Amino acid sequence: PGPTCRSLCAAAAPDLSYQELKDLKKANVLHIDVRERWEIDRFGKIPESINIPLGELMEALQMDPTEFKEQYNQKMPSKSDPVVFSCLAGTRSKQALGFAMSLGFSRVQQYAGGFDDWVKHEPPEKK
Repeated sequence: PGPTCRSLCAAAAPDLSYQELKDLKKANVLHIDVRERWEIDRFGKIPESINIPLGELMEALQMDPTEFKEQYNQKMPSKSDPVVFSCLAGTRSKQALGFAMSLGFSRVQQYAGGFDDWVKHEPPEKK
C-alpha cells in the first residue's frame, strides 16, 4: 500500500489509549487479542478479550459464523461491527488491523499499547 493508504488507514483507525479501550469495553466492543496462546497462558489476558492468534486471524474472519462461534465461543463480528485488536506492544495488532481492513471490516481499531500498557494500569486476568 502507498503512503495515502497508510495515512488514511491510520486516520480511520486511531490507536486507542487505555482509557478509550476501557470505555469501548463497557460498550461491549469485540476485543481480539492476537498474541499466541502460550503468551496468554503465561502472562494472562485483558479481561473480556478473545484470543485469535495472528496466524489464524485471516481464516477466522472468513469463517462461517457458526464455526466461528464454536471455535472462539463468541459471536462472529460483522464487517460493520466495531472490533479492537491488541497484542503485546502494537506490532501484531497493526498487522491484524491491516488484515481486517483488507477483508472489508470498516470499524476496526487497535490498542497499540497492548498488553504491556494494560498491565501498567491494572493486573491482567489469569485463566
